[in-house]
Amino acid sequence: MLNGLRTVIYKVKELELAKKWYTSFVGHPPYFDQPFYVGYNVGGYELGLDPNQDHLTTGNNVVTYWGVDDLRAEVARVHALGARVVSDVQDVGDGILVATVADPFGNVIGLIQNPNFKLEA
Repeated sequence: MLNGLRTVIYKVKELELAKKWYTSFVGHPPYFDQPFYVGYNVGGYELGLDPNQDHLTTGNNVVTYWGVDDLRAEVARVHALGARVVSDVQDVGDGILVATVADPFGNVIGLIQNPNFKLEA
């Protein structure tokens, strides 16, 4: 059985540059910081940065959505940090809002404001 989301790993070519950007994005430094992997605790889940580019292929279309309290404000904040808006804020029904942005390294990050889930700090 699945126990729920634990870790999301983004592949990055320039680990130090990515670490600086993601530290601004998540709002705090990583809890694990090594030349082969950097990990952040984000509300009890791990956001990882992996510089290993081996075995990357085109066609990985997985998008992980990170919960936020105010989606419009968060999209504006990460856009100001250098993210590109892939899909702007959309209302998908029942008060749920979604958007996707691309980090400066080409990874797509999903953001979701869902009143049906209480965000953990």
